[in-house]
Amino acid sequence: MSCCSTDGTCSTTATATEGTTTVYDVSGMTCGHCKATLTKEIGALDGVLSVDVDLSTGQVSVTTSDEPDDALLAKVIDEAGYELTGRTA
Repeated sequence: MSCCSTDGTCSTTATATEGTTTVYDVSGMTCGHCKATLTKEIGALDGVLSVDVDLSTGQVSVTTSDEPDDALLAKVIDEAGYELTGRTA
């Protein structure tokens, strides 16, 4: 998808993604490598539309096309070397 509109203007603002966004608390994330690893691993799952890792809060926002599979996400996060400690309130 191009950032340029049909009228010739450009925008770097991301468009809203449809789906269900769920925010998880994840422990063990400390650096850009952690962010890249989780973004790649979670993003590879079927039904995942976007992943946003916030190192400062220890939270990962996952937007899915349907309800997320918490057990599968916990498994993928664990296998990557981190721990899903729960959903945020």
